[in-house]
Amino acid sequence: MSPGPAKQFEPDVALEKAMDLFWAHGYEAASLSQLLDAMGIGRKSLYDTFGTKRDLFLKALDHYGRTQVRQIRNELRAPGSPLGNLRRVLEGFEASHCQHRPGCMLATNVANFTQNDEEVAAALRRHLESLTEAFAATLQRAQAEGELRDDLDPTDTARLLLCATQGMALLSRVMGHGQLHRSARGALMLLLSER
Repeated sequence: MSPGPAKQFEPDVALEKAMDLFWAHGYEAASLSQLLDAMGIGRKSLYDTFGTKRDLFLKALDHYGRTQVRQIRNELRAPGSPLGNLRRVLEGFEASHCQHRPGCMLATNVANFTQNDEEVAAALRRHLESLTEAFAATLQRAQAEGELRDDLDPTDTARLLLCATQGMALLSRVMGHGQLHRSARGALMLLLSER
């Protein structure tokens, strides 16, 4: 049996473009025609390569985890001061939300789904938990190196940071840079208070 014709597009490039659109608009607001235009493919290519719009969204979420979430984890694990790494990550969130990115893809889409959609909710939770674990590991390192109060529970504090960063992502859609800057600074001040 001879192989089918070669694809006339790069699936990874198309998936990146789909991720960007879901990131900017959310699942519901990203129409199929917008996705096809952004990806530069036809409907048949979409279904043959990625499946339905929902399948494409789940693949785009996984791509987000492999690229954006992994980058954050790597920045938090970088050599040097753990709290310094955390500060840079929070400042990066702030700058990203205020400049070229419409918040966080996870936060943008959490607003579109509930736990009733078990598959999507599980995918979103998986990436949010990955961020939480990265925050917790950074806080544990900071405690071990004497940068952070010993009375803070790293996991609980990591969950608080997750709420803060996802809240910043949503608020960036309607609030200015100054408010986000104060939010990021406030999160750090809470960690360092009464050290």
